[in-house]
Amino acid sequence: MYREVTILKLILGFLTIAASALFAQSQITIYNKNFATIKERRTLTLKQGLNELRVTDVTGQLEPDSVVLRSLGPATSTIRILEQNYERDPLSEASLLRAAEGKVIEFEVAASQTGEKRIIKARVLRSTPALLQPRFAGNYPPPAQVVVELVENGNKVQFGMPGTPLFDSLGTSGFLKPTLVWKLDSDRAGNVETEFSYMTAGLRWEATYNVIAPEKGDSFNVVGWVTIDNQSGKTFEDASVKLMAGDVARIQPQSESLGGFSMSGDSNGYREAARVIERTFDEYHLYTLPNPTTVRDREVKQVEFIRAANVPAKRVYIYDGFKPEPNAQNNDYMVRQPGYGSKSNSKVWTMLEFKNSKTSNLGMPLPAGKVKVYRLDIDGRNEFIGEDRIDHTAKDESARVYLGNAFDIAGERRQVSFQLLNQNSATEEFEIKIRNHKAQPVEVRVVEHLYRGVNWKIIEKSADYAQTDSRTIEFRPTIQADGEVIIRYKIAYSW
Repeated sequence: MYREVTILKLILGFLTIAASALFAQSQITIYNKNFATIKERRTLTLKQGLNELRVTDVTGQLEPDSVVLRSLGPATSTIRILEQNYERDPLSEASLLRAAEGKVIEFEVAASQTGEKRIIKARVLRSTPALLQPRFAGNYPPPAQVVVELVENGNKVQFGMPGTPLFDSLGTSGFLKPTLVWKLDSDRAGNVETEFSYMTAGLRWEATYNVIAPEKGDSFNVVGWVTIDNQSGKTFEDASVKLMAGDVARIQPQSESLGGFSMSGDSNGYREAARVIERTFDEYHLYTLPNPTTVRDREVKQVEFIRAANVPAKRVYIYDGFKPEPNAQNNDYMVRQPGYGSKSNSKVWTMLEFKNSKTSNLGMPLPAGKVKVYRLDIDGRNEFIGEDRIDHTAKDESARVYLGNAFDIAGERRQVSFQLLNQNSATEEFEIKIRNHKAQPVEVRVVEHLYRGVNWKIIEKSADYAQTDSRTIEFRPTIQADGEVIIRYKIAYSW
């Protein structure tokens, strides 16, 4: 009985989400690459044959070549866009001056001393067009740069406007906001239900995670936020919002380079909450916000999408003593030089490692984003201890968060010897020291990069190691409290 009730609740929940998406005025799919697709249902009143329509209420960064209009009516009903014009530059002084080039218009001029106003006439010779600005550069054109000829003052040429320009009435031809002008052909008259979609710049999203660890131990609670930034020039009222995570390919212009819980400190206070629904879509992951939301122009909105408690984690210390040399090239000449790769880094990294699995109270594919890590102090308040970014992390995969450098653990890496046997082989020996000044033992993962070539063999070693890839090995010594470990190894290269 309990199982049947649970299944019924899930079905009702999905039906609610589906209904919300159906009746939302707009559906937005935002990608984490500063663009989005907009899908809207619109009822068009058409006559049979040729129609001219103005479609306002679109973004100021719409991509005109992405527009798709299709009929949702009977299969026998067809409408076609014969011609489309996109007026991105709304009615403004700059656009009207551009339209007035070559024409004589009036300017209102105020006397500097008395403020008395008079009207003079001048011919607009040139007005810097907003279209010279980068494509999709924003919704607001730059100020016009104007050259005029003062026709009432001896035909003098002046750079800049002599006063406030006065324009003739435009009637119904003015565009107060970005507008699509369509010439449509319809095979019948009446109201036609359509789906109107397009792509636009100016919308982006990213995931952020707040991780809170207890005073002792490394298990943590996490709250994930979706941050939506709308700079598109349009407000979307009660929109159904989807977020696409993944690396979606786009052609660039040549000019352009989990469980629903409340974190209250103890498990007794947790309650179910509306969840962001995640599903696989093609090669990406799609996240759907549970309820329609209003996304206002020039607004940054945050929505919680994951909340989990008691996520098991492990503190990991990593010593990567290799310090890359600036501008060094890993070529045949450099790999034979004795000093190549011998510079040392003394810092030991502190990492927090966890697995994105259901057994860890997670299990939802985690989109890439910024992670802020806090730890509770003895007074019960959060103290910030580090920040990092994680990449897209599939379920059952592990992730690491870099917290900073360990204060009480230090490393030292020293080249003991290097011998070039001939032009095709060499040997090299290193000594690595790890010192632990903590009051308890720690394990440190000592990473060594075998940067001189892929053909190598360890011929001497003071400790066992694991090979992590074709050119990397890793030692994992345990250093006692206030102790030191020394690792030595000798390697032979051949080219």
